[in-house]
Amino acid sequence: MEWRLDKFLTQIPVGTRSQVKDMIKKGRVCVNGVHASKPELKVDPENDNITLDGKKLFYSQYAYYMLNKPAGVITATMDKKKETVLDLLDDKRKDLFPVGRLDIDTEGLLLITNDGELCHRLLSPKHHVDKCYLAKTDLPIPADAVKKFEEGIDLGDFTSMPAKLEILGDCEAKVIVQEGKFHQVKRMFEAVGVTVVYLKRLSMGSLKLDETLAPGESRALTQEELECLKES
Repeated sequence: MEWRLDKFLTQIPVGTRSQVKDMIKKGRVCVNGVHASKPELKVDPENDNITLDGKKLFYSQYAYYMLNKPAGVITATMDKKKETVLDLLDDKRKDLFPVGRLDIDTEGLLLITNDGELCHRLLSPKHHVDKCYLAKTDLPIPADAVKKFEEGIDLGDFTSMPAKLEILGDCEAKVIVQEGKFHQVKRMFEAVGVTVVYLKRLSMGSLKLDETLAPGESRALTQEELECLKES
């Protein structure tokens, strides 16, 4: 598959778009032994020899992106009417998908990849991967909600696994769950008498949202983040 050179370099990643363009401008990037002078040069990462400062750059079969999902965007691979989380990525390969689901009005960390094995591991209840959310409510959160979350809450169609609730203020809390069923966090708060008016995912396993990412922005995971996530 052919890529623009600048897009390939930002997806590895070796730098931001502006940094990559500066690298190319300064002659630090070579393709098949020839200095690349144009960011729009078409390259085939699987077959071309692409180097930065003499060091070979490798194309990976798998891609891993952290997205700061904004409200109003749906967690899906495609939709005819609404913008999807994949529409926000520069990488347009067809096999990418979101790991799990965030409601349309929920913000925050969303992992996007094409690694099915990692996705299954992170979402499987038997692996007990923590997912941490910041929630704001319409009314003060009752103090006994902490114990109720710890014991598991009967939501009618299922009883939630024990969850950790940390009340930060009258109408604000952090909650850690190990499941991700439909509207689960919101339903748990409703079961203790309050309604969630704002919800943001802060972390999933060891992976924490990069707060420098504005809503709608994404970046590739670092090698350290990926290795830690696989151990979650």
